[in-house]
Amino acid sequence: MARHAMAPRVQLEKAAWRWVDSVRPEDIHREHIEIAYRICVPPCKRGACRRNCKGNPNCLVGIGEHAWLGEINENSFHNIDDPNSERRDKNTFVGLTNLGATCYVNTFLQVWFHNLELRRTLYLCQNARAEEHNMDSDYEPRSICEHLQYLFALLQNSNRRYIDPSGLVKALGLDTGQQQDAQEFSKLFLSLLEDTLSKQKNPNLQNVIQLQFCGQMSYVTVCNQCGRASPLPSRYYELELNIQGHKNLTECVTEFLKEEKLDGDNRYFCESCQSKQNATRRIKLHSLPHVLNLQLMRFIFDRQTGHKKKLNTFISFPEQLDMGPFLEGKDEKCVYELSAVLIHRGVSAYSGHYIAHVRDARTSDWYKFNDEEIEKMEGKKLQLGIEEDIAETVKSQTRKPKCSKGYHCSRNAYMLVYKCHREEDTDPMETNVDVPGFLQRLVDRDNRKFEEWCLEMADMRKQSVDKGKAKHEEVKELYELLPAEDGQQYEFVPLEWLKKWLDDSTVTKEIDNGNFLCSHGKLHPDKVGEAKRISVKAAELLFDRYGGGPRLDGSTLCEECVGQRCRVLRLKNQLAEDYKEVTNLVKGPPKSDEGYWVGKTSLRSWRQLALEQLDEDEEETKHIDGKTNGEGPEITATKEYGTENQDEDEEEMKTFNEDILCRHGGLSILESERRLVTEEVWSKLRVYFPRAPQFTQLQEPCQQCLRLEREGKENEALNRMMASEQKSSLLNLFQEKNRPTLTKWPQVITVSAQETDILYIVPLFFVDEWRKFIRRPTKTTPVSSVGNSLLLCPHGGFMFTHDSMLMGDAQHIALLWPGEWEVISRHFLVDQPISICQISQATPNGSSVEYTTQPELCRDCREGFIFQQQRDMREYAQATVYVRKVIDDKRLMEAAPEVNVSGSEAEDEREEPVTKVDGERDPDFSQIEDGAKRQRLSDSTIGAAASPAPMASGGKSGIRRSTRHRKLRGEKALIVSANQTLKELKIQIMHAFSVAPFDQNLSIDGRCLTDDSATLGSLGVIPESVICLKADEPIADYAALDDVYQVCMPEEGFKGTGLLGH
Repeated sequence: MARHAMAPRVQLEKAAWRWVDSVRPEDIHREHIEIAYRICVPPCKRGACRRNCKGNPNCLVGIGEHAWLGEINENSFHNIDDPNSERRDKNTFVGLTNLGATCYVNTFLQVWFHNLELRRTLYLCQNARAEEHNMDSDYEPRSICEHLQYLFALLQNSNRRYIDPSGLVKALGLDTGQQQDAQEFSKLFLSLLEDTLSKQKNPNLQNVIQLQFCGQMSYVTVCNQCGRASPLPSRYYELELNIQGHKNLTECVTEFLKEEKLDGDNRYFCESCQSKQNATRRIKLHSLPHVLNLQLMRFIFDRQTGHKKKLNTFISFPEQLDMGPFLEGKDEKCVYELSAVLIHRGVSAYSGHYIAHVRDARTSDWYKFNDEEIEKMEGKKLQLGIEEDIAETVKSQTRKPKCSKGYHCSRNAYMLVYKCHREEDTDPMETNVDVPGFLQRLVDRDNRKFEEWCLEMADMRKQSVDKGKAKHEEVKELYELLPAEDGQQYEFVPLEWLKKWLDDSTVTKEIDNGNFLCSHGKLHPDKVGEAKRISVKAAELLFDRYGGGPRLDGSTLCEECVGQRCRVLRLKNQLAEDYKEVTNLVKGPPKSDEGYWVGKTSLRSWRQLALEQLDEDEEETKHIDGKTNGEGPEITATKEYGTENQDEDEEEMKTFNEDILCRHGGLSILESERRLVTEEVWSKLRVYFPRAPQFTQLQEPCQQCLRLEREGKENEALNRMMASEQKSSLLNLFQEKNRPTLTKWPQVITVSAQETDILYIVPLFFVDEWRKFIRRPTKTTPVSSVGNSLLLCPHGGFMFTHDSMLMGDAQHIALLWPGEWEVISRHFLVDQPISICQISQATPNGSSVEYTTQPELCRDCREGFIFQQQRDMREYAQATVYVRKVIDDKRLMEAAPEVNVSGSEAEDEREEPVTKVDGERDPDFSQIEDGAKRQRLSDSTIGAAASPAPMASGGKSGIRRSTRHRKLRGEKALIVSANQTLKELKIQIMHAFSVAPFDQNLSIDGRCLTDDSATLGSLGVIPESVICLKADEPIADYAALDDVYQVCMPEEGFKGTGLLGH
């Protein structure tokens, strides 16, 4: 047989079935079957195609074999990093793992670790738990001192490249996913550490924080009138320096100490003058600490946006700082050396990354500490680097100023640490800090665990390499055996299985050919593109090693599927010619007593129906997944036939002539929808629609349909007569005229000039359904029963009071006159009469009126109903509220310009959600037997508890009004929940109205909403509430809101953490 030329996948598909034009299904031979299964398509050679040809079962190129053929680097056999890469380099420091957003913690820990005096002192803290710890178990510090001791010891002598500080972070209660204010963390942690150390017995430990970081200053206020100076002594642990408008550190310190004038409303009360006087105030530095922390105030509060922002101002600072000129009353030099620079990368105050540059006190080398990564600077010089100093922002393109020798310049430095220069600092005795023995034992244990882990990782690497080498030999052996030669026996295996077999990163499972089976239990023709034809020898080896099945060889090529596909394809090719012929034939009338009924709609669209039918037939021949492992082909075939039979009825209802098929399976009685065609036309149509219903010219219409048609006309006449009678006897009820109303009691209500003290109650749902029937008696079902049980609780008691029906529950009921009730009782089934009576009683102060219902009110269920209503008002997960903007207490009718309206804003023209009647949520109230009718009542009542209306069913009030909120221009609908805070609502309002939260004045029913931390439920904001918004100063520059958009939740800071004593 001639081989087909190599072609793309689509062309291969066409070539596999090109022979069907000249071969009838009954003339199919083995050669046609092999062409359909592409047995003779030539295989691809290596290098001929870049990826595997899925349409060619003989293409074995590009399935992953290139990774195994030839020499292979053994490192490709594993994905395990060299454990030695986790080992600490010689003569360098240990890093700290970033636990998510804890880089600000890591920077300060490294700075404090390099404070040798602090480290030495911490090692002296008593730690009985560590000293007595059993080395067979892991050591778990408890106190802050214990955590710092152990952490510093690991940073000093660990063999690891970096260590995990999660123990300390967890002890402090910090949120690892929330980045916090680094400067605030520094203050709070040192304060906590000072408090902890003050409880130590050793006096050298009690004051270490003060000795290292604390200085003395005073706020001195001088009265301009009498000259009296009033000093206020104070301690400081860092100097907070304003950098706005300054270029260097000297300017910042000078401004910090400059004199401030107190005048006007800010005048000072002088004790000597006994009155408010103009005065001056300044800060005087009396003493400096050993370690001077200078906080550069880069993060400031922006009044315009109401949130923090970062100042990317360049500040120059020296390596040596003389603080002598700033000390009060002292002329001697006080030289400090720069020992650390803390950097914040990023342009926003709410994001970014913290790193630290720290000078080693022993060698004077500078290091950059970036979490796990540590880099030593060259030449013992501080090199801040371009990535720390230049903020990537469009708003500010200020060029970096030139720095003099001995100075550095940064726009990201937020803290400078200076250490007082002393001669004794160079003494080796002072720079060497030894780890105490009890801590060194814990470090040694951790180092042993690390070494064991390294050995374990190395062993895993070796096992992976050995396994990879064995797989390499297997692939080289089997891949050469895969191709099936012409004339030799062959089998099929899945392409995906071969790829996974050649992919070393996945576990090779057993071979599963079950998905390739057709409904006859053989290889499906459509699946041959997803399988590969391999030699029997290779198949034997693969199935022996990996198992699986079923085995698919040359005998599993399915002749039945090929024959069915051949028939469908031939009919598709013949359809165009048959369509023209049928179109010409139906133009002439059929001969008498000969012909068939066909639907006019079917005849107009028979070509499209034929195409769809052929597609369905072709779909039947296409692959349907079947199980094979543990089941034979016979079981799968049975399942497929069962599915086909199950859907047979549905398919017949979707085929030709269904438009003249009645619901009983007979010929439709509508003659206008069908016509006669000749037997020749029907025979051609029958080829395409073998399952279509057939009706000869002599076929009688369906007798059942004829009988039902007669009965339907009779029923329509009865319904019209019934509707007319009921309408005439209940005309006022139908037309909503002269309706009773509770609001007129205790005034006299007259009916036909007679007094009445009783009214009857029925569900409003019943009246609505009855009116629908009266209006369209032939299209709707007559109402048979009143269904008063809808208004009763499970105990048979009434659910509403006279007052509640006046306020809002009237939405559920309709009131009837006694005469109307008599008519209702005759025409409809009544499960339980419900009435309300007024009883007048004479009292010394006049007459009083009481109202009673029959059945009586069930107080327990009523209380539960009310409780549920109130709870639903406070506990809603998703509800709509409306915000109206007002100016000078007048509603604004013009909509404000919008800035990227938040996704939480509801669509302006959205229909209001249907709310279930609140009684339905009550567990007692909902246990009524007639659950279906209760559901219909809930569907017909909207917002019962959400919008109480002071009306009863009477006059025009009985007409159901839409509860949809009438929105005004300039009003926004927002989706909220009861547990969200007022602050979060203000963020939504900011997106909708472009008004910053701090400029929003919100009120509801004249009551101001001020507590930002309170929930909407606690503030009384219920669904459908209208909130008035009055803006202090509308913001015209919407670009100024950029920073606000970054913050959608209120800042919590370190609230609830161990830093604040929690």
